[in-house]
Amino acid sequence: MHAANKVTQCADDWIDIGALDEIPRQGARVVRRASGDIAVFRTLTDEVFALRDRCPHKGGPLSQGMVHGRNVSCPLHDWKIDIDTGIAVAPDEGCTARYPVRVEGGRVYLSLTPEERGSNGSS
Repeated sequence: MHAANKVTQCADDWIDIGALDEIPRQGARVVRRASGDIAVFRTLTDEVFALRDRCPHKGGPLSQGMVHGRNVSCPLHDWKIDIDTGIAVAPDEGCTARYPVRVEGGRVYLSLTPEERGSNGSS
Protein backbone atom coordinates (compact mmCIF):
# COMPACT_ATOMS: atom_id res chain seq x y z
CA MET A 1 0.00 0.00 0.00
CA HIS A 2 1.32 3.39 -0.94
CA ALA A 3 -0.29 6.73 -0.18
CA ALA A 4 -0.71 9.02 -3.15
CA ASN A 5 1.94 11.66 -2.71
CA LYS A 6 1.49 13.70 -5.90
CA VAL A 7 -2.06 14.20 -7.10
CA THR A 8 -2.84 16.60 -9.92
CA GLN A 9 -6.34 18.07 -10.40
CA CYS A 10 -7.67 17.65 -13.95
CA ALA A 11 -10.87 18.76 -15.67
CA ASP A 12 -14.10 18.41 -13.71
CA ASP A 13 -13.56 16.03 -10.79
CA TRP A 14 -10.87 13.81 -12.37
CA ILE A 15 -7.40 13.75 -10.83
CA ASP A 16 -4.10 12.37 -12.11
CA ILE A 17 -2.88 10.05 -9.36
CA GLY A 18 0.37 8.97 -11.01
CA ALA A 19 1.88 6.39 -13.33
CA LEU A 20 0.35 2.93 -13.70
CA ASP A 21 3.74 1.43 -12.80
CA GLU A 22 3.54 3.11 -9.37
CA ILE A 23 0.69 0.76 -8.43
CA PRO A 24 2.03 -2.76 -7.80
CA ARG A 25 0.41 -5.60 -9.75
CA GLN A 26 -2.10 -7.37 -7.48
CA GLY A 27 -1.81 -4.41 -5.12
CA ALA A 28 -3.28 -1.01 -4.36
CA ARG A 29 -2.53 2.64 -3.88
CA VAL A 30 -4.46 4.91 -1.53
CA VAL A 31 -5.76 8.34 -2.44
CA ARG A 32 -6.46 10.16 0.81
CA ARG A 33 -9.57 12.37 0.85
CA ALA A 34 -11.29 14.20 3.69
CA SER A 35 -14.50 12.44 2.64
CA GLY A 36 -12.85 9.00 2.90
CA ASP A 37 -9.89 7.21 1.37
CA ILE A 38 -10.09 5.63 -2.08
CA ALA A 39 -8.22 2.42 -2.90
CA VAL A 40 -6.97 2.11 -6.49
CA PHE A 41 -6.27 -1.51 -7.42
CA ARG A 42 -4.17 -3.00 -10.23
CA THR A 43 -4.72 -6.57 -11.33
CA LEU A 44 -2.12 -9.00 -12.64
CA THR A 45 -3.36 -8.16 -16.17
CA ASP A 46 -3.00 -4.39 -15.59
CA GLU A 47 -6.70 -3.63 -15.19
CA VAL A 48 -7.30 -0.76 -12.78
CA PHE A 49 -10.29 -0.31 -10.46
CA ALA A 50 -11.12 2.06 -7.61
CA LEU A 51 -13.28 1.55 -4.52
CA ARG A 52 -13.91 3.31 -1.23
CA ASP A 53 -11.15 1.95 1.01
CA ARG A 54 -13.64 0.48 3.47
CA CYS A 55 -14.99 -3.05 3.62
CA PRO A 56 -18.80 -3.16 3.93
CA HIS A 57 -18.49 -5.72 6.77
CA LYS A 58 -16.49 -4.01 9.54
CA GLY A 59 -14.80 -1.13 7.73
CA GLY A 60 -11.44 -2.82 7.13
CA PRO A 61 -8.95 -1.14 4.76
CA LEU A 62 -9.41 -2.95 1.43
CA SER A 63 -6.18 -1.41 0.13
CA GLN A 64 -4.29 -3.70 2.55
CA GLY A 65 -6.00 -6.84 1.23
CA MET A 66 -4.79 -9.38 -1.32
CA VAL A 67 -5.90 -8.84 -4.92
CA HIS A 68 -6.70 -12.08 -6.76
CA GLY A 69 -8.31 -11.92 -10.17
CA ARG A 70 -10.98 -9.23 -9.92
CA ASN A 71 -11.47 -9.63 -6.17
CA VAL A 72 -9.80 -8.24 -3.09
CA SER A 73 -9.85 -10.03 0.28
CA CYS A 74 -10.45 -7.78 3.27
CA PRO A 75 -7.49 -8.09 5.65
CA LEU A 76 -9.74 -8.18 8.74
CA HIS A 77 -12.20 -11.02 8.11
CA ASP A 78 -11.34 -12.25 4.59
CA TRP A 79 -14.52 -10.96 2.93
CA LYS A 80 -14.13 -11.05 -0.85
CA ILE A 81 -15.11 -7.85 -2.68
CA ASP A 82 -15.44 -7.66 -6.47
CA ILE A 83 -13.17 -4.72 -7.38
CA ASP A 84 -15.08 -4.10 -10.62
CA THR A 85 -18.45 -3.62 -8.88
CA GLY A 86 -17.66 -3.05 -5.19
CA ILE A 87 -20.14 -5.81 -4.29
CA ALA A 88 -19.29 -8.53 -1.77
CA VAL A 89 -18.96 -12.02 -3.23
CA ALA A 90 -21.59 -14.53 -2.00
CA PRO A 91 -22.28 -15.72 0.61
CA ASP A 92 -21.31 -12.29 2.00
CA GLU A 93 -23.58 -9.31 1.34
CA GLY A 94 -22.93 -5.59 1.07
CA CYS A 95 -21.09 -3.16 -1.15
CA THR A 96 -18.67 -0.29 -1.12
CA ALA A 97 -18.62 2.74 -3.43
CA ARG A 98 -17.00 2.33 -6.84
CA TYR A 99 -15.13 5.19 -8.52
CA PRO A 100 -14.52 5.58 -12.27
CA VAL A 101 -10.88 5.22 -13.25
CA ARG A 102 -9.06 5.30 -16.58
CA VAL A 103 -5.51 4.84 -17.84
CA GLU A 104 -4.21 7.13 -20.58
CA GLY A 105 -0.61 7.30 -21.74
CA GLY A 106 0.52 5.22 -18.78
CA ARG A 107 -1.09 7.67 -16.29
CA VAL A 108 -3.97 6.75 -13.97
CA TYR A 109 -6.89 9.17 -13.70
CA LEU A 110 -9.49 8.87 -10.95
CA SER A 111 -12.91 10.49 -10.74
CA LEU A 112 -13.72 11.78 -7.26
CA THR A 113 -17.45 11.18 -7.82
CA PRO A 114 -18.56 7.64 -6.93
CA GLU A 115 -20.81 5.83 -9.38
CA GLU A 116 -24.48 5.60 -8.48
CA ARG A 117 -25.99 2.16 -7.93
CA GLY A 118 -29.47 1.02 -8.75
CA SER A 119 -31.72 -0.37 -6.02
CA ASN A 120 -30.58 -3.90 -6.91
CA GLY A 121 -26.93 -3.03 -6.21
CA SER A 122 -25.93 -2.70 -9.84
CA SER A 123 -24.06 0.32 -11.16
